[in-house]
Amino acid sequence: MAKKRLRIFAFGGNEVAPVGVKDPKTGKEIVPDIALQWQKTVQTCKLVADIIEKYPDDLYIMTHGNGPQVGNILLRAEYSRPILPSLPLDVCGADTQGAMGFMLSNLLCNELRMRGIQRLASALVTQVVVDKDDPDFKSPSKYVGPTYGKDEALSRKEKDGWAVKCYKKDAAGVELWRRVVPSPVPIDIVELPAVEALLQAGIIPVTVGGGGIPVNAVKPKASGSDEAYEVNYGISFKKPKGAPSGKGGHPPSGDLGSHAQAEKVYSGVEAVIDKDLASALLGNLLLKGAKARGEDREVTLTIFTGEDGAKLNYQKPDQVDLRKLTVKEAAEIYNRKPCPFPAGSMGPKIKAAIKFIEDGGHAAYISKTELFDKTLAGTAGTTIIP
Repeated sequence: MAKKRLRIFAFGGNEVAPVGVKDPKTGKEIVPDIALQWQKTVQTCKLVADIIEKYPDDLYIMTHGNGPQVGNILLRAEYSRPILPSLPLDVCGADTQGAMGFMLSNLLCNELRMRGIQRLASALVTQVVVDKDDPDFKSPSKYVGPTYGKDEALSRKEKDGWAVKCYKKDAAGVELWRRVVPSPVPIDIVELPAVEALLQAGIIPVTVGGGGIPVNAVKPKASGSDEAYEVNYGISFKKPKGAPSGKGGHPPSGDLGSHAQAEKVYSGVEAVIDKDLASALLGNLLLKGAKARGEDREVTLTIFTGEDGAKLNYQKPDQVDLRKLTVKEAAEIYNRKPCPFPAGSMGPKIKAAIKFIEDGGHAAYISKTELFDKTLAGTAGTTIIP
């Protein structure tokens, strides 16, 4: 059997929401409206279609960030606080997965049809499992939503139970504060069998958007002769103790239905998962499943960003492009004190690439979408190999 290559493409939220758009009259930066987001997304999808057209025998998965989109949802919630309840972060993640998945799959399918390529892309809203004891739940690290003055931020902490931290100081030296939420490490993907089933059908999944909807596995509690599973909003599920599992199921072909998470109960949590770590996990789990079925599959991860790969001494006279690294070399650079890659931009991408390769991935790339072929050739982007 010929080796199948699976390419996972992880796009930042800015591949859907353009940045730096300015009002032609005032010169001030504006928040992209829906029309501008669709126009940016079609540019991204045309570049993806170029790749699919050049490598038609490969399998593809698209993942995406959702930072700008969740920020917009939270901002709308701020303006409508007197009349509408706020949305929890797990629901924000689900909302953006659906909307952005629609945009990406719709436009990619349309572009492929114009080229006579009969490939279907399908958005899959995905739950990603995190550990309830992850240290980030005790010390949240991810900034979300708009900025506030210190007094208002501390008031929201008292009134709404938020965790807040000073984000930075403005030009006048005034502290700007923001809400912070947990960003736990992803450990499993609930809908993994559905992703595999789409791949085996020749469909391009758009999945783990925004890192996925964060969920915890719920432990049962004894309730008479039943096991009770208590999830959010006062909802509880009961099952007789010792009752068999797996009745009446219709799993996909092969062993795709034997995924260990299928028998667990989950509940959403307030968190934001790093989309690059979730994309790396997805690739590693799919590779593990393929090996278990005896399939010869090569899996690569490409993280598309606004920069031509990773660099040392970024934007300094002695800037160095990191074109090709072994995973050992990448880890040595990443673990330097201080880390030479910014925590809010390139750092998480390098971390995800290292994790992907350490857990069995064949190659990881960090590049711009339009530089994909040059990155494969080693003349652009950053390539990390075993």
